[in-house]
Amino acid sequence: MRAAGPASRPALPLLLLLLLPSLAGPGMSTAAAAPPAPRLFNVSLDAAPELRWVPVLQHFDLDFLRAAIAHILGYNVPKWVHVVIRTAVGELERLLPQPFIDEIRGMCDVLNLSLADCVLVNLAYESTAFCTSIVAQDSRGHIYHGRNLDYPFGYFLRKLTVDVQFLKNGQIAFTGTTFVGYVGLWTGQSPHKFTISGDERDKGWWWENAIAAFFQRHSPISWLIRTTLSESENFDEAVYKLSKTPLIADVYYIVGGTSPQEGVVITRSRGGSVDIWPLDPSSGAWFRVETNYDHWKPVPEKDDRRTPAIKALNATGQANLSLETLFQVLSVFPVYNNYTVYTTVMSAANPDKYMTTVRNLG
Repeated sequence: MRAAGPASRPALPLLLLLLLPSLAGPGMSTAAAAPPAPRLFNVSLDAAPELRWVPVLQHFDLDFLRAAIAHILGYNVPKWVHVVIRTAVGELERLLPQPFIDEIRGMCDVLNLSLADCVLVNLAYESTAFCTSIVAQDSRGHIYHGRNLDYPFGYFLRKLTVDVQFLKNGQIAFTGTTFVGYVGLWTGQSPHKFTISGDERDKGWWWENAIAAFFQRHSPISWLIRTTLSESENFDEAVYKLSKTPLIADVYYIVGGTSPQEGVVITRSRGGSVDIWPLDPSSGAWFRVETNYDHWKPVPEKDDRRTPAIKALNATGQANLSLETLFQVLSVFPVYNNYTVYTTVMSAANPDKYMTTVRNLG
């Protein structure tokens, strides 16, 4: 996790270490009561972009949402970035891709906030998603995909987490999990085609080159996930788009398909893919685990979520893999920790089983 500056707070690994005594032991760390699912909404892509999210906003306390936005901006965005965005918002409005900018403007009108603040809060999410993603293949060739999204500001975000079915011509085009007020997706599924999750790749402050990247029309990370879910027709097309499209920041994209071996971790720089790491069940590599570190490098000792996830998958076994057992793997400490906002498990071949669980509410 990154805040407004290097001295503003400890890094996530240190915070996780400090939180260890308050978390459960090395076994499963699920809540005592069954964790709730987020609210499910339909967003029609046939509606005008500025109107699409209005029916969703009507179900939420707008004062609470404004307070959440103010808190995230105050904590996560340096004042000089506020100044730059507010000065350049007219130009950014012209350069940022549709339909996202019009959707943001429509929500701003309802919230009575400036377009600059609404753009900023959408961008602030772009590089602070500390996560664990897993794509795996069972012994029958079925592909499963799961992710934990770990983020600060959990008091706000757990109450703003929603599952969204995006509709075209009245039919579900794709599904995703997001936060109210945020037009991007870090988690999503195109039914019977592919699934995607994104994990932060920490390569410096997001604003270092973001402004220049905007003027080069590079895509925000989560907007590309949503665009790919909307436009790509199959797993291969999705992998190509996620590998090649210029971005405003580095990221790991994890993609699952519907056929055997359709699973991959894409390590991205701003300009393109750095590494493609596919499933290889024939050699025993029936799963891939991605946290927030290059898979070919050791993970930091203070933030090793990779090793516990691998141990849990091996203990589960390929023959026993399912969405339910994958959820349990994602519930092992410290893969699941005090920062985990939600867990999603999904399989594009069985889109009706898409399931998100809001964590750490108690």
